[in-house]
Amino acid sequence: MPMYPLPARFEGDPAPLSIDLHMHSTASDGALPPAELVSLCRARGLTHLALTDHDTLAGVAEASAAATREGLVLIPGTELSTRWAGINIHVVGLLPRGARGPLVEGLASQAEARTLRAARIAERMEKVGLADALQRAREQAGSDRPLGRPDFARALVAAGLVPDIATAFKKHLGDGKAGDVKALWPELAEAVGWIVAAGGVAVLAHPLRHGLTRRKRGLLLDAFRAAGGQAAELVSGFQNADVTRDLSRQLQERELYASLGSDFHFPGGHLAPGSMSPVPRTATPPVWTHPRLADVVGLPRATRDAGAL
Repeated sequence: MPMYPLPARFEGDPAPLSIDLHMHSTASDGALPPAELVSLCRARGLTHLALTDHDTLAGVAEASAAATREGLVLIPGTELSTRWAGINIHVVGLLPRGARGPLVEGLASQAEARTLRAARIAERMEKVGLADALQRAREQAGSDRPLGRPDFARALVAAGLVPDIATAFKKHLGDGKAGDVKALWPELAEAVGWIVAAGGVAVLAHPLRHGLTRRKRGLLLDAFRAAGGQAAELVSGFQNADVTRDLSRQLQERELYASLGSDFHFPGGHLAPGSMSPVPRTATPPVWTHPRLADVVGLPRATRDAGAL
């Protein structure tokens, strides 16, 4: 039996949602406090959003209060760092019931892993010339939250070692580079289990960004679904339309729902809340029609039962 009763289409729906289900605030490596991020979403015409900071729900309470004031629908979420086949894979957890069960302990272990990881990244960045790397990254973060690679990237820029953040990742912090420390993360299946046990929906984040062949991406999707994963980001930021349509076919073959998000981090970048490539006409059902999310999103019962917007 399929996981969803009937196909649903993004494009051409009678009441399309202005929705972004992947964004970051100062609770992790974003530039805006949660309330300011929500206000920006309101100004950009969004009606539904998820705050998905890395390995934490620390900003959700503030964002939820702001969303109530702004008249928006907020889905609590997080973006968990995991490992699969030696690759750093991110999984977005959309958590209408918040953190529950093993996810609580899992988030605590992720926070500890981030502390250890930051120390290792700092050691490696000092070897490429960033003196007092941990302190400089902390200054860039501006708070005591767990440090991430973007903090070290900004520190490299501030020290004049690279011209911009993109170059910092390309030379020192991106996948396979010295600052890419991932040995501390849990395996993909374990993190997916945390989300599902918490009553959430596990979403494979930006599956097109790993440089995988179509075959290996299919293996990743297979492993994700076998672990209990329910959806993947069909659109994440800006991407090629033909590749998006091909990804949609891969999701349909595995009966996975489709999510979308900007992966917004800071104003002035090439992405803003709600900014992403157009979603092609597809029979892949949107993740907000998933039974665990439909009541939170507030779909009319008739369209919810039909599996379409």
